[in-house]
Amino acid sequence: MHRTQIQLDERQLSRFRQLANQRGVSLAQVIREALDEVLEGRLIRDAREVRQKAIAAAGRFRSGRRDVAERHDEYLTEAFGS
Repeated sequence: MHRTQIQLDERQLSRFRQLANQRGVSLAQVIREALDEVLEGRLIRDAREVRQKAIAAAGRFRSGRRDVAERHDEYLTEAFGS
């Protein structure tokens, strides 16, 4: 292994430490794993897969309502109660 230094902002450091504590591993291990995710393209591939699945699902379901395009906000509010 080679030693290197990086600078993290407070939010990044806090989140990495939280992950390390939850998993019971070192901060360095969590950062190495995050780098592997990026280098192996998993994050990019996963985002592409999610996008492709969303595109494939569009239009596949029927609500029985003909005005969803115009009133989608109202229907979402009704469904989720907010």
